[in-house]
Amino acid sequence: MHGGDRVATALREHGVRFLFTLCGGHISPILVGSKNQGIRVVDVRHEATAMFAADAVARLSGTPGVVAVTAGPGLTNLITALKNAQLAQSPVVVLGGATATALRGRGALQDIDQTALVGPHVKWAGRARRVRDLAPLLRRAFAVTREGVPGPVFLEIPVDLLYPESVVRDWYGANAKEARSVSGRLLKFYLGRHVNKLFVGQDHSQSSEPLVVSGPRPSRRKILRAARRIERAERPVMLVGSQALSNPLRADEIAAAVERIGVPVYLSGMARGLMGADHPLHMRHQRKQALAESDLVVLAGVPCDFRLNYGRHIPRRSFLVAANRSRRDLRLNRRPDIGLLGDAGTFLREVGGAMRRDAARWTTWRGELTRRDAAREGEIRTQSDEQVAGLNPLAVCLEIDAHLDDDSVVIADGGDFVATASYVVRPRKPVSWLDPGVFGTLGVGAGFALGAKLCRPDSQVWVIFGDGSLGYSIAEFDTFVRHEVPIIAVVGNDACWRQIARDQIDILGDDVGCPLRPTDYQDVIEGFGAKGFRVSERSQLAMVLQQAKQAAVEGRPVLVNALIGKTEFRKGSISI
Repeated sequence: MHGGDRVATALREHGVRFLFTLCGGHISPILVGSKNQGIRVVDVRHEATAMFAADAVARLSGTPGVVAVTAGPGLTNLITALKNAQLAQSPVVVLGGATATALRGRGALQDIDQTALVGPHVKWAGRARRVRDLAPLLRRAFAVTREGVPGPVFLEIPVDLLYPESVVRDWYGANAKEARSVSGRLLKFYLGRHVNKLFVGQDHSQSSEPLVVSGPRPSRRKILRAARRIERAERPVMLVGSQALSNPLRADEIAAAVERIGVPVYLSGMARGLMGADHPLHMRHQRKQALAESDLVVLAGVPCDFRLNYGRHIPRRSFLVAANRSRRDLRLNRRPDIGLLGDAGTFLREVGGAMRRDAARWTTWRGELTRRDAAREGEIRTQSDEQVAGLNPLAVCLEIDAHLDDDSVVIADGGDFVATASYVVRPRKPVSWLDPGVFGTLGVGAGFALGAKLCRPDSQVWVIFGDGSLGYSIAEFDTFVRHEVPIIAVVGNDACWRQIARDQIDILGDDVGCPLRPTDYQDVIEGFGAKGFRVSERSQLAMVLQQAKQAAVEGRPVLVNALIGKTEFRKGSISI
């Protein structure tokens, strides 16, 4: 076994099914070893896509995603996606190739201080120094990425730990004929001893079996206090965020617990779809007003960041119950009256089990919120019928929603068009919505779609793109075609970075940097071998989306280029 085989064996033992990568000589043995171990190696056109795909696998499966990148630029290309995973609290293991150990710091190709570069963006950064270290270091990496607050980790593996020993000895000249000069003999001795250290003890058995990692459990005493306080509330509101789905395999249990608690609930991030499309507890609109009128707020895996106006959306008179794996996020900008440090999903399950009083006492309050929701839905449908120069974006999003199958996974990648979709596109099941998370990163679409379709090959995977964000992903239609990954993409094409332009023009009087071209994206992706559609009339929408679904069933990746018009639906939506 060479080092690449040892890495692959450890990945297989940790349940890894997919390895995302962009090839490079520094990591080739990992790719070949993984293929030989039955791990599907998925190569992409940009390293960020590989990281986003691994992130999606982690979110959807509960098993850490894994990405392998070559040294230097291979790693630097990853940084934005790595930071996105860190802020989204996604458990991802990043394997980074590196120059040979004896050449480190000597001007070798693509040799940089990689651990210093990624250190601020990962939970743990390690460097292998001997072949025998590979298995235990990977074992540690998989444990650290899942424990406490989940997040990415990084393991640097120098190239001379991955290739067969005989090849490495040739590289270092250890198998060459005897050197004649004194300096030559000394150099050969030094390099031979160095190689011996790399491979010493490599045949000694090193376990790479997964370590048991349990999520942090909130205090039982505080669970009971929270349950009693919720029972006494008159106008309670609950917000459930992505962190509550850290273990996606327990999503149905978490949904049942939310139902037992009986509090009107708003869902965000990965929690979208938790209660299905039309559950009576699930409120979708007017969240700010509901919070303003509440007397108790429950935050399950939701920090008081910009999305809650740094906590100011929650009145000081409201009693605040919060659960979070992160001590910092638990107290960010607003200290809770009852703060539970622990897994938000576990918190919901245990509070649900501790509730004693019938939730029917909140019928009047729920009814008031439901009527507001219905009124807002009516407004949106009325606005979707307004005539604009092009397709009304709301009409496009409503049509997408109408064409979703119950098992669909929806990926959100963009600004104005995607945020519009968030008002009307309803995931049908738990763990079926993926967006970047708190970092708001553009460019997640292709990677998220790739990871999602591989995890759920029998489900439809829809990607909703803005025409700005599509620029980051369009080359990956080559990846979808090569790896036979039939996703369905819809791009809202208004030839503009509309979310920025709208306010930039009003405030600064200039749209500089915002206009794009109404590019025929359907022709671009057809050049990669995918199937493209162009739609500019509302009467065509339903037919085109149905044709797109059929093309995906037949195994072709699809993109629908929807030529949308400009509206004021989300005027004033820029967040800071």
